Amino acid sequence: MSSAADEGGATASAASTSTVVRARTHRRGLGWALGAIALWSTLASLGVALAHVPPFLLTGLALLIGSVPSWPLARQWRVPPATLALGVYGLFGFHFLLFVALAHAPPVEANLVNYLWPLLIVVLAPVLLPDARFRPLHLLAVGVGFVGAALAILGGREVAGGLSWGYVAALGSAFIWSTYSLLTRRVPHFPTAAIGLFALVSGALALACHALLEPRTALDARDVLLIAAVGLGPLGAAFYLWDGALKRGDASRIGIVSYLAPLASTLLLVLTTHRPLTGWIAAAAALIVGAAIVGVRAR
Repeated sequence: MSSAADEGGATASAASTSTVVRARTHRRGLGWALGAIALWSTLASLGVALAHVPPFLLTGLALLIGSVPSWPLARQWRVPPATLALGVYGLFGFHFLLFVALAHAPPVEANLVNYLWPLLIVVLAPVLLPDARFRPLHLLAVGVGFVGAALAILGGREVAGGLSWGYVAALGSAFIWSTYSLLTRRVPHFPTAAIGLFALVSGALALACHALLEPRTALDARDVLLIAAVGLGPLGAAFYLWDGALKRGDASRIGIVSYLAPLASTLLLVLTTHRPLTGWIAAAAALIVGAAIVGVRAR
């Protein structure tokens, strides 16, 4: 009897330890996701400062710079062709369709459609990840979060511009980033350093598109510094943090807190462009933060 009780206690203790370790890992993953979101929130402001640079040139140079930190770990770039294809699908495909959308639809509205990717991560997680579950509170959180994202981006204005095929490209970019984010957990495990290979190949493809589709542009010293900031931050370190987060965190919760990205981006734009902080932005903050809290606490 004593032996059986001891074995039962040991099993319960091991299960409890495993649960604690899993919870800590998920919290760490959520922290890494927030780090990536913080870096992505700077992209709009940096993009405004670099609006005169052709988008494929900007993307190509920034992705090449973003790959540099992983060069010393190039031995870890050995990944199956399918994994490399997934990485290029995510990094290159997302930016390609996003820039097409911004060129063929009103930019603010196209950006709003693009920000459907956090919602799609939450909704598609149970479809693409066998261990993911969709809770009723998640449904409430994604709905409230999307309303908040809309307010943050649109600032209370009505959607303008009518129908445009550019919106299809924006929806495609959102679908690509959400499915890429989820499918990285379905392919064989690969080192986070391999993101550098994805960025390197994607950057080369973007520069090829620049050579074929865009006029040549001379860059000054300020442009180079800002492009380096984009490459080391939102198109560089953010990708490594995001990959680490997805490998460790809960996809549904990460998708919900990703609604902080449009809010943080908008607030930073308000500060850098000296625009007034309106009631719409305050309302968006309340909705997005509330949705993030509800989503993270959902069990």
